[in-house]
Amino acid sequence: MVIDSHQHFWRFNPARDAWITEDMSAIRRDFLPGDLAPVLDANGVDATIAVQADQSEAETNFLLGLAEGNRRVAGVVGWVDLQATDVERRLEHFSHFKKLRGVRHIAQGEPDDRFLARPDFVRGVGHLKSFGLTYDILVFPRQLPAAIELVGKLPKQKFVIDHLAKPEIKAKKIEPWAKLMREIAAHPNVYCKLSGMVTEADWKNWKPADFEPYLEVVFEAFGPERLMFGSDWPVCLVAASYAQVKNIVESYVDRHVPKTKAAIFGETVKSFYEV
Repeated sequence: MVIDSHQHFWRFNPARDAWITEDMSAIRRDFLPGDLAPVLDANGVDATIAVQADQSEAETNFLLGLAEGNRRVAGVVGWVDLQATDVERRLEHFSHFKKLRGVRHIAQGEPDDRFLARPDFVRGVGHLKSFGLTYDILVFPRQLPAAIELVGKLPKQKFVIDHLAKPEIKAKKIEPWAKLMREIAAHPNVYCKLSGMVTEADWKNWKPADFEPYLEVVFEAFGPERLMFGSDWPVCLVAASYAQVKNIVESYVDRHVPKTKAAIFGETVKSFYEV
């Protein structure tokens, strides 16, 4: 079974979705399961993990509603206020929705680069394991030190880094990102999604070779057994088609670690999110 570990749905709202700027015109519209289905069919993908893009329980409910009865949405990574004093009560409420498999906070947008290491946030993430939930780490490289602190404090919690922690691919910059990724990968409870690369590259002029140095780092640091393919559809459409995004990872795997293809394109996603 081929599973895409990372994609999004939304009903476009210019005010709420202000991060979708004018230069991202390709995605300034609704994207729903009916839009994704033919894309999955064309690319040989069986199911996906739908990930939050707005920090509200309303969106979590929206995604869970889309997932209900839809076999192609295998799981949802939603949002819950992990700093709230009643976080356990909110997690208990959502624990009744079987397709909620994880939680994410858009830490990349926080002005405090040490947000993930804040005591209240660490406390909130610390409650996820008892509800069988994972945590998706969305950061820029400068925020990785705080992420390293977070995962070190919660060694039993399952974490996955989204989008390789967004290295500066367009600038061809690899350090200190590479050093920090090796450091966080030393924690065996941390996985990494092979996703979101094209939007960190030159949208109009990227080429497959641009991603090789970054893929080499994460394959060496995490090993193929802790890596999973993700399309980041529809966000990827500002720079590439779904097929192009899938081919970047598929081509690398076919050339370097062909025996791990089934794991990277489905088995690891299935075991990590328990779908």
